[in-house]
Amino acid sequence: MKITKKITITNEDNMELMARYPDGYFDLAIVDPPYGIGIDGQKKYVSKNPKHNRKNHDKKNWDSCIPSINYFKELFRVSRNQIVWGGNYFTEFLNPTKAWIFWYKGQNDLTMSDGEMAWTSFDKVTRQININRAELIKQKTFHPTEKPIKLYKWLLDKYAKPGDKILDTHLGSGSIAIACYDYGFELTACELDTDYYRASIERITRHIAFNQSLFSPEQLNQQNTLFQ
Repeated sequence: MKITKKITITNEDNMELMARYPDGYFDLAIVDPPYGIGIDGQKKYVSKNPKHNRKNHDKKNWDSCIPSINYFKELFRVSRNQIVWGGNYFTEFLNPTKAWIFWYKGQNDLTMSDGEMAWTSFDKVTRQININRAELIKQKTFHPTEKPIKLYKWLLDKYAKPGDKILDTHLGSGSIAIACYDYGFELTACELDTDYYRASIERITRHIAFNQSLFSPEQLNQQNTLFQ
């Protein structure tokens, strides 16, 4: 489904999507595959500290195992550079790198990790980004592992170049699509789960409609070409 001229999202298996593209077609893949730790659903939890609250999400069992080596081979074939969230779970498939990314969530709780790690293919140094997870609590999240739009914008700021073609093989909540739309990047993404796919399409189109109601065509054009 073509959301805009630059945003294309399909409801399909990522292996089928990648098979359609030639070697090195995408400049940058930003992906968030299943970590294989069973975090694909959760029961509602209310804490004295609001930043630890959890919304209810039905368990769908998509996080029961990690992707196969064939997934990573295809990912490396179709993209020139990669950022892989949860890279610490896939070290058997990833080359050593000094350019890790650590997302500090500001949770500071003994039962939850302080943050998440992403592996990158870049010849850079390890960086930390501080975005409090509590920001997601205010949103009507429909995905148990949703990441903030602000996080994806930071990734695009630091690792993408003007005109880059972006790939996402696990769209999830669609945060990356909103970031790419706001920054004017071309994105090709897919989501296998039909419920997540429909909800993310609705979320993205609602965001686009809201922005179009706020800005004139000239302002929108300036906004979408800011990083081009």
